[in-house]
Parts: sequence; C-alpha cells; structure tokens
Amino acid sequence: MSKRHHRVPGQLSRGQAILRGVVLAIGALIFLFPFYYMVVGSLQSTPDTTLGGLFPNPATFTGDNYVAINERVNLFSGLLNSGIFAGAVVLGTVIFGMLAGYSLAVLEWRGRGTTFALALLVQVVPFQLLMIPLYVMIARDYGLGDTHLGMILPYLINSTAVIIFRQYFLQVPRELFDAARIDGAGEVRLLWNVAIPLVKPALVTVILLTFIGPWNEFLWPFLVTKDASLQPLAVSLANYISTVAASTANPFGTILAGAVVLAAPVIVLFIFFQRYFISTDIGSGVKG
Repeated sequence: MSKRHHRVPGQLSRGQAILRGVVLAIGALIFLFPFYYMVVGSLQSTPDTTLGGLFPNPATFTGDNYVAINERVNLFSGLLNSGIFAGAVVLGTVIFGMLAGYSLAVLEWRGRGTTFALALLVQVVPFQLLMIPLYVMIARDYGLGDTHLGMILPYLINSTAVIIFRQYFLQVPRELFDAARIDGAGEVRLLWNVAIPLVKPALVTVILLTFIGPWNEFLWPFLVTKDASLQPLAVSLANYISTVAASTANPFGTILAGAVVLAAPVIVLFIFFQRYFISTDIGSGVKG
C-alpha cells in the first residue's frame, strides 16, 4: 500500500518555499542597495557615475573623504551631541510613555477615555506647526537657548509611544494583575514585574522609533542653538553640505561619508534589537 504525504495546513510546498525565498532575497537586495552604494561611494577618491562605479576596485578605496569631512565637522563631537540628544529623548519617551500607557490601559479613573482621545488628536498636529511657539517658550521665556536641555524638552513625551504602550498593556490578561494585587503588589511593582516583561516588543518598537527621529532631526536643534560645539551631527552635516561640500575635492564622496557616519549607529541599534521583534505569548501565565 503506497504512502501518501499529507501536507500540514499552512505549510508551503517546495516550489512555494523556493519562490518565497527568491522574492525575499530580491527585496533584501533592493533594500540594501542604497546602503551599499553609500558606503562604496564614500570610499572613492573620485566620483564614478557609470555602472562600473557600482563595483570599483577595492585597491582604489581611500578614507580621504572621511578625513576631509572631519577636518571641517568634528565627527566625534557631533556623534556625542547626537547621542546626548537622542538618548535623553528615548529615555524620557520610554518612561513617560510607559507610565501614561499603563495608566490608560490598566487603571480605572475618571476622564481616561477623554485623555486617550486627546492623545489620538495630538497625532494629527504636525510638530512643525508648534515649532515657532515652542522656540519662543524654550529660548526666550525659559532661557534654554544654546543648551542640550532646550533641544530635549519638546521631545520628552511622545503620544505615539503612549498609544503603543497602551495597546500592548491592554493585551495583558487582567487576571495577572488581579493575582498580583491579591499578593500585595502595588502599581509600581505590577508595572515593573508583571507588565513590562510581557511587552518587550512594544519597548523595542518605541526605542527604535523614538531614536530615529531625534537622531536625524536637524531643524529644531538648529533653531535652538547656533553653537557648533552643541549641535548634533545631523545639524553639522546639513551646514556642511549647504556651505562647504562643494569646495572639496570630491563633494559627492564627502557627502556620502557624512551619511555613512550618521546612519551607522541607527543600523547597529536595529541589528542589536531586531531579535526582540518577536510575538510574545502574553497569555501564557493564565491557566485555561
């Protein structure tokens, strides 16, 4: 009697698996190509816009473009300022977003629905619309111009982070909170020991989304401070590209070199955290 192979429901056939692999590989190559071109272009002494420029001879690679941009823009100082700016924003956004999201999802209090509606409403208001009044308040009223604190304050809480944390906390079974309360746990302990360990994907999502914004932001820091020693790297690079890059031996290469330096920390951060982008079985602690 011949054996028949029954395919498990949802399992791809061999042909479908190969096709999926090919499609994913093509998509990955298309996505990675700009990064490859950026790195290769930053290492060339002269720009090569022909197809041969895509696959240059490694023997011709040089670091002169990085030296040229570092002579005019202190890359270390710019990276340090960007780290202070983005790191403080991420820390504030995670703390305040987590507290607000937890209170909107778990705690019962009057006005909770209205507060959440206001958080949603803030999403439709562009930050650029608030930039001028914020500048007047931060720089003139509070006297925080030319300071890191003046750059950081408007970004310390993010309504997107509040909404993300709220949605994840809503998925945590209420039985877990009730059981912990019966054991005498307070709200701070509930948040730290019960809620946060179950919503790690939300935490990673908020960190990455929050980090990318201030790391690449140049308009607000440029308004707040004109002191080059305090400006994040994105601001320094924007000034460099608009005023100095054209006078260098290889403007194209120096611009790409600056882009590589600016993009590298974001790529490293994503690679480090990408393993946490997994679904969490937040109901595993409940029987039945």
